[in-house]
Formats: sequence, structure tokens, C-alpha cells
Amino acid sequence: SAQVWPYLPLMKKDKDLQLMVAGLVNRQTECILIDPYANAFNDGPLGSYWETDHTQHMVKELHERKWEIDSLCYPIRLAYHYWQYTEDTSVFDENWHKAMLLVVKTFKEQQRKQGLGPYSFTRDCDRPTDSQINGGWGAPVKPVGLIVSSFRPSDDATQYGFLIPSNMFTVVSLRQLAEIEDKVCGNTAFSGECMALADEVDAAIVGMVLSIIRFVDVFMLLRSTVLVTRFVWTMPMYQFAAAPYLGYCSFKDAIYQNTRKMIWSGNNPYFFKGKAGEGVGGPHVGLNYIWPMSIIMKAFTTDDSEEIRACLKQLRDTDGGTGFMHESFHSEDAADFTRSWFAWTNTLFGELILNTIKEYPNLLSQIL
Repeated sequence: SAQVWPYLPLMKKDKDLQLMVAGLVNRQTECILIDPYANAFNDGPLGSYWETDHTQHMVKELHERKWEIDSLCYPIRLAYHYWQYTEDTSVFDENWHKAMLLVVKTFKEQQRKQGLGPYSFTRDCDRPTDSQINGGWGAPVKPVGLIVSSFRPSDDATQYGFLIPSNMFTVVSLRQLAEIEDKVCGNTAFSGECMALADEVDAAIVGMVLSIIRFVDVFMLLRSTVLVTRFVWTMPMYQFAAAPYLGYCSFKDAIYQNTRKMIWSGNNPYFFKGKAGEGVGGPHVGLNYIWPMSIIMKAFTTDDSEEIRACLKQLRDTDGGTGFMHESFHSEDAADFTRSWFAWTNTLFGELILNTIKEYPNLLSQIL
């Protein structure tokens, strides 16, 4: 979904491109029908070296079965915008509707109102973030309307199951799904169900944020940062920064602006700054490694042309001499990077360049 995203506006003038994206929507529908809890699929029943994972439904069509909320949000995002750009509704067939019923069913199961649900996951490994605790069910949660994500979009296990950025993404995706089901499919009852679930998750997010603010006030009075450290910074910060990009809120929202400032500061233990650059990392790549995606998201969530220019310059200067974006680079040496090719980052960077040309046509020439 992310790799084809910048190409969507070109579909009207390129029927072959439109056909390819429609095929991708259909393929993702097929994947959801195979298993809505999976995060990676094979091209057929080929099996995988992750077959030894301890989980309920490791069939041959699956490559990996880490439950990540965004795995069900991205197909909706892609299909919705495919429809918006092309007005083609052929992808919303009976299989699509069956897959979307599974999506909503899975989201509700992982609200865990009726118990732990049908999904658990453990792996025999020496990397703690590749497995979940408590027999694969993860840390216990109090059902409040939020949806548990056992893993992050980085494939790392969540320490706390209510992954707020992914729940934000869910709210946006459910509202898009409701619109499709209502206007295209005429399934008004299911559309209403999607909207009700979106509203419930959104209310839970707002309630959680207000609770954090209240508790932080109390703890700050006691000169303690325990709550901030345990409850906020364990969330994936570059994903939090992407909330406006995904359509959850405006980047001018006051709460988002304050959050963004905290993310991009020394108050965030995963904010790294060195000779090569500065940005946000995470446990997936280790200490002192910066995700270029965090820098790209910083540029996407501002209308300050100087801030955008600085982000573009840093992205250009931290390619390690390869001409490509990487998964991460070391804050002290950009030639020390992970993954020589990381499609998600390169595509996101391409999208940023196209957006910059559109919104600030003279800015690229100002990067020295």
C-alpha cells in the first residue's frame, strides 16, 4: 500500500497503472480472507521458516503471523483512495465485503471485552521483541474501547497493547470503510457499525490522552517522570508523529503540536542527535540509529518552509553515499546504516519530494 501510494494520482491518465492498483486491492482482500491476523503472506501455500511460531493458525499461505493493527488499516486506505481517484467500484465485490466483515470482527475481538480473544503468539528466539509475554497474550489490559495490537508496524512486540498511533489509524480507516459500505455497497447497517466502532475507539483515545495529562500533572508535581517514561515513550514516536499524515488530526492541533515537540526533543529517550543528523529511532534497530521516516514525517507535518528545507537537506546528506534512503542510519555516521534498500522509506521520500514541488516549487533549489 505504501509503495504504490504516490502513484495513485496518476491512475486517471494511466489505465495500466490503475489496473495494477486494482489488482493489489484484490490481492489484499484475498490475504485478509486467508487470515486477518497475519502480517506477511506467501505467493501461494509455500510454507515459511516461521512455521515453528506458536500461534493458532499458521497455514502454508502465511509467511508470518504477527498481529499488527495497521495490517488491516492500509488495505482500507488504499482501496478508499483508489475509489476516490478513479470512481471505479469494481473492487468492492462480495469478497471485499466478506473481508471487511472479518476486519471489523478482528478489531472487536482485540478490544478484549469478552476475554483475551482467539489470537496469541510466541516465538522461540533470543530477541525479546520478536515474541509476546504471558503465553503469547501480551501484557494484560483493561477493556476501555481501544484495540490491542500485539506488534507494532515495525514487527516488534508491543510492551503495552493499546498502541495509540495504530488506534488513531483505525479510526480514520473505519470511517473510510463506512463511507464505502454506505455509498458504494448500500450496506447501511454495516456502515453504521463501522462508524460506531470508530467513534468508540476515538472516544477511548481522547479519554486516554486526558487521563495521561491528568496523571502527568500529578507526577510532575511530585517531580517524578515514571508515568511519562513507562506510559508514553514506549509508544513508537515516529508513528505518533504521523497522525496528521494519516488523516487523524490537523498538524496545527494544539495537543499534537505539544506531542510533536516532546517527540523531537531530549525528553524522548529514542530521540538521537549526532554529527550525521538528528531524529527518532526505536528498539527495532537499536540505540543511536535514526529512522529517516521520522525526518520525513517531520517535514510532512509542518507548513514552515525552512523546517521542510532542513529536513530535505538532512535526508539528502544521510544517504551514506548510496543515493537511497535506508531503514535507519547512525546519528554519528550516515555510512553506518541498516538495510541497503528499504522500499517504504524510499517511496515516502519520493512522496515528500512530489509534495514539496507542488506546495513549495522553489524550495528544492534552495538546498545547498
